[in-house]
Amino acid sequence: MLYMQENSRYAVGIDIGTTTIRCVVGHVDPTTGTPTVVGVGQAQNSGMRKGTVVNLSGPAHAIDEALGEAERMSGYEVNDATISINGSHIVSTKADGMIAVGMADHEVNEDDLARIEEVATTGKVPANREVLEVVPFSYVLDGQGGIKDPLGMSGTRLEISANVVSAMGPYVVNLQKATEMATVATNAIVPSVMAASKAVLSEGQIESGVAVVDIGAATTGVAVFEEGDLQYVGVVPVGGANITNDLAIGLKTDPIIAEKVKIAHATALARKDKEGISVKHDKEVLTFDSSEIDEIVEARLEEIFEAVQHELKKAGRAGQLPSGVVLTGGTANIKGIADYAKNQLGLAVRVGKPGGFGGVADHIEEPQFAAAVGLMLVDAQTNDHASHGKGKAAHKSGKSMAKSASGILSGILGRFKV
Repeated sequence: MLYMQENSRYAVGIDIGTTTIRCVVGHVDPTTGTPTVVGVGQAQNSGMRKGTVVNLSGPAHAIDEALGEAERMSGYEVNDATISINGSHIVSTKADGMIAVGMADHEVNEDDLARIEEVATTGKVPANREVLEVVPFSYVLDGQGGIKDPLGMSGTRLEISANVVSAMGPYVVNLQKATEMATVATNAIVPSVMAASKAVLSEGQIESGVAVVDIGAATTGVAVFEEGDLQYVGVVPVGGANITNDLAIGLKTDPIIAEKVKIAHATALARKDKEGISVKHDKEVLTFDSSEIDEIVEARLEEIFEAVQHELKKAGRAGQLPSGVVLTGGTANIKGIADYAKNQLGLAVRVGKPGGFGGVADHIEEPQFAAAVGLMLVDAQTNDHASHGKGKAAHKSGKSMAKSASGILSGILGRFKV
């Protein structure tokens, strides 16, 4: 089936999580531009801590393994992809800038927009950080404010107010190196929670005000949208693996068994009746007290959602999001977590299921695949270039690649799939 590559366009998303790598391959319809999922793969990851690479060979091997599974399913050899970045080093900063664009009859062009983004970020983002995304809130052209897109308009003086998402430079470079070791060129790097948002939000939600909370194994990302724009991004270094570790300690058992208990029996809302919980491990049946499990899980969830509430307060949107909160990530599978979060955050809460694509594959519509699907959707919309299916693309340095990623989501935030 590899001969199909020459005349077909594919989109690939690789979600590089601390404990799991997930890969989604989509075949892009040449007329509608809608991707159909044709390959899915996942592999256990090692060599990362709280979203950042601490050993290059671990994620490189896991990426290779996850891609291998997706390639076998799709019959497509993956050469390049859009990948995720995570960790509490990811921050968003408000920035503004002004440039002279020429004579009175000058029409604002792409070069002017690139130049004003550079002016806005210079001095606002420290030298050791890489700009991943510049999200323009509004422009002012010759005193006329509230402009969403000045492209093609005439004027002499252009101003911008924007949200700049950045990450620590060395972390970007190391992530890029791990991907290169798996012989995959990087089209763009997108924070996991922003990618997940792409897969689970509607245009109406982004307009009215909504937050996506992506609860992974080691981190929890928070992205706040309002008035059609990304308003805030923050990541806290706590997630589902902390629940597993707490269960292992509290139940005095192995982390592998604790993970089985969490997946099969954890609930965010405490059970009214005390009961025995049994799991099978190595032909042995182990029994635990449900009240102990509930107490441990609730304590850690309380910490996670206190941290989320703190991020919403930093964004100035705590309790003030009409479309509420959408939960993604593997931990969003815990029974009753939406009701629990509703009580903790004082907002409407639902668990997000990825959409915006055709095809059906096992588990693809579950919250843990939201980021990988979102990355694939971003790849489909932004990378209609010759590198797809044309052999290994030239690898870029972390710095130049991060710069090329800037603007990737800001241009498509209004085109989310319901």
